[in-house]
Order: sequence, then structure tokens, then C-alpha cells
Amino acid sequence: MALRLYRRHRKECEGGHPEDARSGEFEEGRRGWKRCACLIHASGTLGGKFTRKQTGKSNWDEAKETAADWEAAKSWDHEPKEPPAEPKVIDETRITIENATESFIASRTNRGIAAPTLSKYKTFIKQLRAYCDSRGYLRLDQLTVADMDRFYASWTDGKCAKAKKLDRLKSFVKFCLKRKWLTEDITEDLSAPQGSSVPANKMPFTDAELARIYEACDQIGGPKPPGPGCRPWGGEDVRDFVLLSVYTGLRISDVSTFNIEERLKGNDVFLRMHKTKKELYTWIPDWLVARLRAGEEKYGPLIFRAGSAMNMRAVSERWRENLGRVFKMAGPFPADEPATPHRFRHTFVRILLEKGVPVADVAELVGDTEEVVRLHYARWVPERQARLTKILKDAFDDKPRPKLVSMPGGRA
Repeated sequence: MALRLYRRHRKECEGGHPEDARSGEFEEGRRGWKRCACLIHASGTLGGKFTRKQTGKSNWDEAKETAADWEAAKSWDHEPKEPPAEPKVIDETRITIENATESFIASRTNRGIAAPTLSKYKTFIKQLRAYCDSRGYLRLDQLTVADMDRFYASWTDGKCAKAKKLDRLKSFVKFCLKRKWLTEDITEDLSAPQGSSVPANKMPFTDAELARIYEACDQIGGPKPPGPGCRPWGGEDVRDFVLLSVYTGLRISDVSTFNIEERLKGNDVFLRMHKTKKELYTWIPDWLVARLRAGEEKYGPLIFRAGSAMNMRAVSERWRENLGRVFKMAGPFPADEPATPHRFRHTFVRILLEKGVPVADVAELVGDTEEVVRLHYARWVPERQARLTKILKDAFDDKPRPKLVSMPGGRA
């Protein structure tokens, strides 16, 4: 009777299989199986003696050869003669995908990049690991050009988001190439989607849309009974959230976790540290300060805290739900310009530009470059249109003008 072969998984199994769990060759051939180097065992009866024994091999073909030698000798004690093994050279460049991705995230963390950006890198790495798991890859050098094609094709993001994610993939590969963990640029042939480099105009809310949003806040009414671990919220709370967003240009995560004791000084709201290492503030009117201070008296310095949790993502998501309800009541909005919390930030920029605030000052307040502001908010930059109008006037000023004659029907 032929010996039965099976792999017995150890505690430190690279594939993450439970300790002492068993798997067969057929089972490991299934798609998505996570490979490992746990040793293969044999069990059966030889010379009238039933035994289970390690083959000392992690490769199925080699384990079969060892089992065949035992069967031929009809003895578990038979040790086949093997030629002297050459000294094993450990290739330290064959790093695991887990170690490579952990090092990459550590390098981004060490650079001190903003938390939202770091979160996007972590999400990307999570997706890359999921793809590698689905292919059964453990080592980084198992990834090929074809894998990058398949991984890229699996993304369902929009054009711009897909282009940015591709930048993260390329930066990861470049990181690995620099450390000689990869021998070739497996992303060289990948290109961003056509049209992704065309700057899109940002879509702020119009004054009419803001008015509808404030009316929707009034329709919500007073605070409703809270859920477990949450305090009551009402229309006035949502209105305060919207007002603070519009008057400061802060992102939803910053408004959700707004701490009055740390951010509000008189009429000045702290935005961020400027590149000169000095604090940067924006101004809000007295009546808005009074509303925020009233909220502080009722709820404490964290006036928009949704419950006991202070995780930025959790609090932000709660507020996305609140604002989503308001947007639904204030709608409809154009299909190509859906209402989102980030449009309050664009509205802050739009209001400043329409009032003639220099682009350089607006860029400083929102933490962008002048180039970015001009690209994305071009239609709201008065100086741009004035400059273009002057160019056209000067260009045609000395050109001949036709003599006006009376036309039939009284037109001149």
C-alpha cells in the first residue's frame, strides 16, 4: 500500500495556516492557496510497522522521491544516499511581500506626510497584499509585468483617482528597485488613463444652493434622541458645521474633530502650521464665534464630537451621514456636480476669489500652490478674465473697423 503524503503546518507558517493543520498536494493546487515551506510528512505501513514520519522536504516532488525510497526498501529506517550538498547560499534580496510593504509604509511615515495621505498609502498597500494573496505569492520577486497589468485592470476608481493610485504603485516599485529587492521596473509599461491629467474645475456651492442647505437644516428641527453612546443632534448643529466649513475652508475631518480650546482664539481659527513654521489663522465673524461658544457650553470643547469615539475616520463618517441627509433634503443637485462635504472647501475659495482676494493669499489659506488654485478655480479668478480681456482689446485695437450702414428692417 502506497504511503500517504501530507503537509503539516508549523506555528510560524508563512501562509498563515493553523498550527498542526494538514493539507494535500491537490488541495494546494487550488486557486488562491497561500503557499508555505512547512515540511511534508508520510504515513503508512512498511515492514508490518505503521508510522508517521517527516520526509524532510517541503517540495512535493522531492517528498515523493523520499517516500518511494522507503517503499522500495520496505523500511522507515532506510536513508537514501545523496551526493554531498553544496553549501546553501541564502539570498537575502528575496524579501517577502509583507516585509517590503511594511518597510514602504514605514518610509512614508518617517517622511511625516499628512495623515490623510498616509491613509491612502495604507489602503493601496492593503489592496496590493490582497492581490498577492489571491495569487498565492509570498516573495516580492514573484510579481511580474503581467501581474501589474492584472492588478491595474482590477481598479474601479475614476480617471483621476486611478492615476493617483498608479503613482503610488510606481513609487512602491521605485522604492523596491532602489533597495535591489526587484531587478526590473515591472510598472514601466503602465500609463495613467487618458484625460486624467486634464485639470477639472472645482465645483463650489452657489449662494442659492447654500441657502437651500441652510433651509434644510431648519427643517431637521431640534435635537433628536441619541443612539447608543451618542449625544443628541439637531438642525442647528448641522448648520454650525456647515458655517464653520464655509468660513474656514477646513476639511470635514478637521471640522468633525474641531477643538475650540486649541483652534479658536478670539475671532481667529487656527488652520495649520505655515511652511515658515508660524501658525496660520483665518478670521470668522462675531456671530459665528458666539454660535460656536454656545455649542462649547453645551457639549464641551469638542463641539462636533458624535459620541465617545475620537477616531477621525469614525467621526467624519458620522458627519458624512448627517450632511448626506441635509443634501437630500436640499436637492436636487446636478448629476455631474453631486453635493459633497468637500464642496464647502471649494465654496470658501470661490467666495474669496469673487471678492478679489489675490490668488497667492487664497492659496496660502487653503494650503495649495498658486498654480493649483489657478488651474482648478480659473472661472472664479477676476484678474484672469480682466487680463485676457485686456489682451484681446490691445490685439484688435488698431485693426480696421467697417463702416456701419443701415440694414433693411432698421438694423444698423
